[in-house]
Amino acid sequence: MNKMMRILIPVAILICGGLIMWLFLNLGGDKSKRGNQPQTKVVDTKIVRLASTPAKILGYGRVTSVQPIQLYSEVSGVLKAGDITFQPAQSFNKNDLLLEVDNRQATLTLKSKKSELLSALAIFLSEIKSNFPSEYEVWQDYFNSCSFENELQELPETDNQKIKLFLSRYNVYKLYFSARDLEIKLSKHYFYAPFDGSIVAANLRAGSTTRIGSLLGEIINLEKLEVEVPVSVQDVQWINREASVKLISSEINGEWSGQISRIGQTIDSRTQTIQVFISIDDLYQLPILDGVFFQVEIEGYNIEDAISVPHKALYNEQFVYLIKNGLLSYQEVKITRKENGSAIISGGLNDGDTLVIEAMQGVYDGMAARSKLLTDEVGARHE
Repeated sequence: MNKMMRILIPVAILICGGLIMWLFLNLGGDKSKRGNQPQTKVVDTKIVRLASTPAKILGYGRVTSVQPIQLYSEVSGVLKAGDITFQPAQSFNKNDLLLEVDNRQATLTLKSKKSELLSALAIFLSEIKSNFPSEYEVWQDYFNSCSFENELQELPETDNQKIKLFLSRYNVYKLYFSARDLEIKLSKHYFYAPFDGSIVAANLRAGSTTRIGSLLGEIINLEKLEVEVPVSVQDVQWINREASVKLISSEINGEWSGQISRIGQTIDSRTQTIQVFISIDDLYQLPILDGVFFQVEIEGYNIEDAISVPHKALYNEQFVYLIKNGLLSYQEVKITRKENGSAIISGGLNDGDTLVIEAMQGVYDGMAARSKLLTDEVGARHE
C-alpha cells in the first residue's frame, strides 16, 4: 500500500501541474487577444459646410472725441462769465457763450474808427451826387446801413475807375479795412461753443486776467466720437471699409455699431500695427463717455468656399483629422487666415466631410473612431 501511494502521489502531482499549466496558458492567451482588440475613439466633430465666410478682425481701443479743442486767448483783459459756469465736467450746447474777455476798450476803438469811416463816406457822397448821380443811391443806401452796433457790410462793387479814385482820395478803403480788422479783434473777446460738448479743463476762471497766448481751458465735441484701434499689419488688408463694426464695452452696458472712418498710412515700428479709426453710430440712443474702453469686432472681406474651425482642430499648423469609414484620416488643408481662437480653411475639405474639432493625443491615422455628433443623431432618431 505504501509502495502504491509512493507511485500515485508523484503521478497526481504531475497531472495537477499539467492542468494548472494548461489553464494558465489558455487564460493568458485570451487576455492577449483582448488586449490586441482595437479601441474606438469617440470624438467631437463637425459636418463640413463650405460657404462664403467673412474674416473678422478683433481689436481694442478707447473712445476719444473727434474735436478736442484748446482755448487760447488772442486778446488781453479780465475774463467774464458766459452762459454757463466755466469749470471741468460742465456740459454746454452749441452757440453757448463759454467765456468773455472785457471788451470795453476794443469796442470804443472800433466805434471811433467807424466814425472816421462815416465822415469819409459823407464827403465822398457829395462828390458822387454831383459827378455820378446814377451811383448816388447805391452809396447812400450803404451809408445808411452803417451802424455802430452791427458789423460793416461789404463795400458796393464798382468798375468805374473815377469812383475808385474818389474812394482812395478820401481814405474810404483804408478806413473800411481798418474798421473790419477791429471788428475781427473784437469778436476774439467772445468764446462761443462750436458744438455740443463738455469742458475737460478750465485753466482760468471768470475774474482772472488773461494775456495774449494764455490757455483758458479745453473742450471736447460730444456729437462726434471715435475709437482708435491698433490693428496688425497682416489684419489691415482684410478690413472691409464698407462693412459695419460692432463695439462692446465691459464698463457700460450696451452694444454699439460703427463705421470705418479712416485708416492710418504709417506703421508703429514698436508694435507693427496701424491705427484704424471707427466712428460710432447712435450716440444719443445709448450715451457714451469719453475714454470708455471698447472691444471692437471689424467684419472683413469674405473668403469663398471656406469654413471656420477652432485652433484646437489643427495639427502641425496645416493638418486636420477626418472620420472616414469609421477611421481617423490625417488630412492636409489650406489655411487662408488665422484669427483669435479660430482659423479659416479654404482648401482640402469637401462638403459633408466629418471634421474632428477637438484636440487629441495618442491617436494615429487609421485609428478606429466614432463621431459624438453622429452618435447623438442616431440616439435622437431611436427616441
